[in-house]
Amino acid sequence: MSGSAAGPQKVIWDVTYACPLRCVHCYSESGRRPSRRLGREGLLRVTDAIIELGPESVALAGGEPLLVNGIFEVAARLRSAGVQVALFTGGWSLRAEMVGELLRVCDTVVVSLDGATAEVHDRIRGRPGSFAAAMSALSMLDSAIESGARAEMGVDGVVLRSNFDQLERYCTEIAPRFPRLSALEFGAVVPAGLASRTGFGEHELLSEGQMSALGGAELPRRLQSLAPDSVQVGCTDNLELRMGPDAPDELPVVQVEPDGAVRAMPVYEGTVGTLLSEPGDVLWQRALQRRRDPFVVEVLSGVRTVQQWAEAARTLDRHFGSEQVRARIDRRPAFAP
Repeated sequence: MSGSAAGPQKVIWDVTYACPLRCVHCYSESGRRPSRRLGREGLLRVTDAIIELGPESVALAGGEPLLVNGIFEVAARLRSAGVQVALFTGGWSLRAEMVGELLRVCDTVVVSLDGATAEVHDRIRGRPGSFAAAMSALSMLDSAIESGARAEMGVDGVVLRSNFDQLERYCTEIAPRFPRLSALEFGAVVPAGLASRTGFGEHELLSEGQMSALGGAELPRRLQSLAPDSVQVGCTDNLELRMGPDAPDELPVVQVEPDGAVRAMPVYEGTVGTLLSEPGDVLWQRALQRRRDPFVVEVLSGVRTVQQWAEAARTLDRHFGSEQVRARIDRRPAFAP
């Protein structure tokens, strides 16, 4: 993966921090903080600023993007500019009357699923009934695509220690239920936000062996063999998000917060300005400079394990985060396994 000094290839826009779920690993701590979402005018201004950056794709995430009034207009505006749009949803807020428009304005709709059973998924997602809601969302999307909608649907699973042994069941029990499902993606939990908490790592961050398996060839090959032929299975250890000095290339991704603020590095706290008042290319250059900051290089250069990554994330968040960010970190609840 190669980056470009001219601009990012992908933008991740967390369009709101409002969320009906309370995921134990949430990097943005959505549902536990002010939503910071913009009104229509602000949303469209940020949308146009993202288009000016020239990315190939934009991921609309959160929080729950389906809670944002105007999200379909945002997606349509991006697509009309030639940008590929993927929307990530927990499924809880998807209603039948929304499905047709959602699939019309998006290239891909991805439902987050953190377990192959209700017991595991609901515990990780922090709300009883969230597994049933995700299944309902997938069923509605599947039916709409069967009826002629041209978008694709996928499932995204965050992999923790407590659901690692369910990966095969995703392929053999979940995927066959939805004939129009096209992708099943498994990504290692990233030690950011709530997943960087002391205590979380000992219980839920993946072991080094599990990380190696996700980033290797054998596990993805086995999972692919278990899934329907129409489903593409992908696995990643997400180590590229660590952004250490030993990474081979710049990560060509920029993360935008709900109100248009641009993070210097995805998953880490600390912004470099806002798209509402400054050109995106200027903010991108600042982001690249932050990634080469001597403090960042020093902190990340010693990271060899996932536990060390979590410690580094806490250090960077406190160093570059605002006073409000540090106060939020201090209010984080202790992890209860």
